[in-house]
Amino acid sequence: MLTSGNILLAGSLLSPEPGLIFWTTITFVLVLIILKKIAWGPIISALEEREKGIQSSIDRAHGAKEESEAILRQNRELLAKADAEADRVIREGREYAEKIRAEITEKAHQESQKMISAAKEEIEQEKRRALAELRNEVADLAVRGAEKIIRGVLDADVQKKVVDSMIQDLSTNRN
Repeated sequence: MLTSGNILLAGSLLSPEPGLIFWTTITFVLVLIILKKIAWGPIISALEEREKGIQSSIDRAHGAKEESEAILRQNRELLAKADAEADRVIREGREYAEKIRAEITEKAHQESQKMISAAKEEIEQEKRRALAELRNEVADLAVRGAEKIIRGVLDADVQKKVVDSMIQDLSTNRN
């Protein structure tokens, strides 16, 4: 009988009875109304909040991406400017070094020309002084020779002695 009771009970659930359908519908509608009043609002607002939070996160992510791209562009521009500035500084340094080298070379050339000119002038003065001294000595020797000739006899032996004497005088005066 127990078996037949289960079948009977199962049969009553499967067979549509108007009272059961009515009360099931009423219960379903009441549950929907209660859920709409109590749970539907908070669920929808939670979903909307969640959607707003996700949208806000997406917007912030887009903003951060754009900002990072802008910073990256700015960094690249700054790097390019720094490279250009470094190239300019190096170029100016090289130009300045070349200018200084040229100035130093020119100054050294001028100094060497001055030194050469001064040395030539000094050599020329020494040469003139030596020639003047030599002329004076030759004149002195000539005067002494003439004096000796006038005092002595003019034969060949005397002349030879006078010349030898003048040569010796010249040698001793130079030393």
